[in-house]
Amino acid sequence: MIRVLLVDDQALLRAGVRMILENADDMDVVGEAADGAEATTMAAQVTPDVVLMDIRMPDVDGVEATRRIRAAQPNGPRILVLTTFDLDEYVYTALRAGASGFILKDTLAPDLLSAIRAVARGDAIVAPAVTRRLIERHIGTNDSPLPLTDVELRVLTEREREVLELIARGLSNAEIAGALHLTEGTVKGHVSRVLTKLSLRDRVQAVVFAYECGLVRASTRTGPAPG
Repeated sequence: MIRVLLVDDQALLRAGVRMILENADDMDVVGEAADGAEATTMAAQVTPDVVLMDIRMPDVDGVEATRRIRAAQPNGPRILVLTTFDLDEYVYTALRAGASGFILKDTLAPDLLSAIRAVARGDAIVAPAVTRRLIERHIGTNDSPLPLTDVELRVLTEREREVLELIARGLSNAEIAGALHLTEGTVKGHVSRVLTKLSLRDRVQAVVFAYECGLVRASTRTGPAPG
């Protein structure tokens, strides 16, 4: 069973989501929180696998709650952000704070369940093109950018840097395999090593890293590399 903590300041929305999740055979709602402070406390108490986190809440919002949960439990629950708009100004900072992705509040029930399952098994569910759009909008606006330099990139082999760049440009493993003339299994291995060497949680954070360390620039052409 996937243990889910629901976090939203709207009781009606929580009730609707709870109903959807309780109709799924593989999910268990282990708690509800109405704000970020309560979510942080409950995440430690009920040990969820996934926190479904509203991003706009009074007092402690979803971004700060994500930071607190990640700081308290580095290997704890994965956080899936709920937002009203796909270009919500808070989403980018939530991704940097450690969220594994985001979904829109008007997502259909089957897609919501699929997203929770994906996050629970360790995947990042944000479409790369959407993530890239967010980053291109917000890159350079953060007051405390990550202290990343070429030193961090030196831990990667040349091939691993190529893979990281293509991840940031929005390519899937299959597309990266085609672009670099590798098998998909080999690409998966490279992706895993990139995440491990850079202490990144998932592909979403890899995209953020690549932009913020300058490996990829905003408005870089997207799509498979030539050749």
